Amino acid sequence: MSALAPRQRADRPIGGVDLDAIRGRIRDIPDFPQPGILFRDITPLLADGPLFHQLIDALQRHYQGQIDAVVAIESRGFIFGAPLAYALGVGCVPVRKAGKLPFRTLAASYVLEYGEATLEIHVDAIGPGQRVLLVDDLLATGGTVRAAADLIEQLGAEIGGVFVLAELLALGGREHLGKYDVRSLIQY
Repeated sequence: MSALAPRQRADRPIGGVDLDAIRGRIRDIPDFPQPGILFRDITPLLADGPLFHQLIDALQRHYQGQIDAVVAIESRGFIFGAPLAYALGVGCVPVRKAGKLPFRTLAASYVLEYGEATLEIHVDAIGPGQRVLLVDDLLATGGTVRAAADLIEQLGAEIGGVFVLAELLALGGREHLGKYDVRSLIQY
């Protein structure tokens, strides 16, 4: 077995995705939303209809028959979670920032790369025994995904996997998600 370069990891691949094309459609925006942050802008990827379609189709093939619902994290997780849930024929459950959901909620607070936040989920969004896929655009420190995972488990559901488009390896977010099957397509 060969050693991996320091900034690479080995996930079981998600077939049918042109990773070079996806990487080429993610642009870097320095000092956004504040100085010292390098923002990974996915809007060029989203604007490329055929590539976005290829991505959702590949995810659908990879996760078909494995999950009962997609749980998507606000806000860019919605962009991937909703079409994936549709393609899989399962429900899409939003996890939102505090105060955005109209019904009774569970809440979890967490620390992120440049601040603190709270996520909420409706108390009746998923139930015991459901197997869910947790979806977001980016894994940085792991705080957001960890908080969402805690909410899912409080509702008695099982996390069948975590999908993120990109992962910032230097921030070590995966270390906080050790018990989950985490898939990232692009690593920085």
